Amino acid sequence: MQDALDPVFAALANTTRRAILQRLIGGEATVGDLAAPFALSQPTISSHLKVLEAAGLVARGRAGNQRPVRLQPAAIAALDQWVGPFRQLWQDRLAQLEIVATDIHQQETDDADPAA
Repeated sequence: MQDALDPVFAALANTTRRAILQRLIGGEATVGDLAAPFALSQPTISSHLKVLEAAGLVARGRAGNQRPVRLQPAAIAALDQWVGPFRQLWQDRLAQLEIVATDIHQQETDDADPAA
């Protein structure tokens, strides 16, 4: 699986490509739609789309003379599967930190209250 993720991480290393993926969360879009918020030409956006396609992150369909672009859930799922253990590790650590912070806060509250 690691080798399959190399092109995904390479594609995600570019801010424009990440922004394109963010835009596609809302649904399919044409190259023109995707190029609109950027100060980039449509051929430049098309080049970014080729990288995203090669990584398996997007696919182009066919609707008449347009080729709408859409997210590919399989590549996103593979990425999420790889990231998942790291996410869980940090959630566990943050939960432990919250317990420690609550204990410290409670101790400080108890120390500050002479009636306790």
